[in-house]
Amino acid sequence: MIRVPIDDDRTFNNPDGFAMVFDRTWKQSAKTDQFSNLSIEQRIDVVIETMNDHPFLQAEPEQARQIAIFRVRLLKLDESNHSS
Repeated sequence: MIRVPIDDDRTFNNPDGFAMVFDRTWKQSAKTDQFSNLSIEQRIDVVIETMNDHPFLQAEPEQARQIAIFRVRLLKLDESNHSS
């Protein structure tokens, strides 16, 4: 298996590429004080807005949102705090 470095800046127009960028963007956003004061839905909105130029998000916005919700539940990102 070919491993993609975590700090790779390439963007892929597919669900996996979207998920990788979503996770990284969520973790960056979780470092801000304002993020912790938002509901999960609002946090997802903030992250999606931050990455609004992602090609998969532009091509498949509904599927991208479903993936985002799934990632939050799967990785328990809703339990994120500032120490992440």
